[in-house]
Amino acid sequence: MKLKVLIIAILLTFGCVNKNKKTEVAIEISKMKVATHHNNIKNVDLEIYDYAGFEKFLNKQDDKIYVINFWATWCAPCVKELPYFEKLNESYKSKNVEVILVSLDFPHLYEKKLKPFIKEKQLKSKVIALDDADMNSWIPKVDKSWSGSIPATVIYKNNERKFFEQSFTYKELETEIKHFLN
Repeated sequence: MKLKVLIIAILLTFGCVNKNKKTEVAIEISKMKVATHHNNIKNVDLEIYDYAGFEKFLNKQDDKIYVINFWATWCAPCVKELPYFEKLNESYKSKNVEVILVSLDFPHLYEKKLKPFIKEKQLKSKVIALDDADMNSWIPKVDKSWSGSIPATVIYKNNERKFFEQSFTYKELETEIKHFLN
């Protein structure tokens, strides 16, 4: 933005550039800004679903163990435990375990906050954004006991399922996964 203002100020000061040239320069500066912004987060995968689209991740019947963590960038306990989910994903992916991180961040912050956060923290687990404002209808579908607070986690394999409305340490997560491995 400062660069754009500086260039336009120089062009206006010298007055030797015609109106069309100033417009071309302003357009090129805008393109540079957009390209730079997208280059910073273009490699960030973010699938966005409403609850109807997301629900399939809660009901897979393929003998894989799924760890689905509901979190947000603004939730300090959520952010604190993310490295444990990442470690679990890395340590147990060869044992047919998949970690899915479901962001409940606000949709208007996906580009400005969520995607840069994913890139900065180098999250390797699948990240999904759940964009469905009708929380009163979908929260009890995830688990009837869920009050809606986060972090919250569902661990399941086929029809065996456990729900947790709490933060985890790595050791606690590993203990829970081992119940599903046996």
